[in-house]
Amino acid sequence: MRSRAVAALIAATALTLTACGTDSDAAKNAVAVGGTFQFHSPGGQTEIFYEEDERAPLPDLGGESLMAEGETINLDDYAGEVVVLNAWGQWCAPCRAEVDDLQNVQEALEPLGGTVLGINVRDYNQTIAQDFVTDNGVTYPSIYDPPFRTAAALGGVPTSVIPTTIVLDKEHRPAAVFLREVSEQDILDVALPLAEAEA
Repeated sequence: MRSRAVAALIAATALTLTACGTDSDAAKNAVAVGGTFQFHSPGGQTEIFYEEDERAPLPDLGGESLMAEGETINLDDYAGEVVVLNAWGQWCAPCRAEVDDLQNVQEALEPLGGTVLGINVRDYNQTIAQDFVTDNGVTYPSIYDPPFRTAAALGGVPTSVIPTTIVLDKEHRPAAVFLREVSEQDILDVALPLAEAEA
């Protein structure tokens, strides 16, 4: 009898703990605690989606332009636009594989008032990164940030995972985080409805 009671208590506790660990609860807690985005990846998930009422904004982030010497790029430059942040490096095979898909995303979003914004990391030779952009016909901008300092504004998104792609709504609140190579369809499934929605 006693062992049944203990088993029932353990089962009830496990159920309670499981219910507390959902993506939704993690995101809602992030919104409640201070009002800015805090990343959570329950169970080591590589894609996390946030419903509108679960989102919290990113602070402005920015840095030196990869391609235009002396210019800076800031997230606030794209106020009111859907932005697809993509942390990449030319040394990274999955980044090289997804660049054509991201260019297609740029071409789909640009007429709707959206953009892909790259964050070039760990490419300490800027010329090599610039050559990669030119050789691949990339038209979207990138921040040149070899030490990935901009990650401090990304609410704890792991800097060790490259590529990382974050789809931001028009208020620059993460709607989806991908900790893996993405396809055009992965991004457009999230970004197009956000871009087409009325502000």
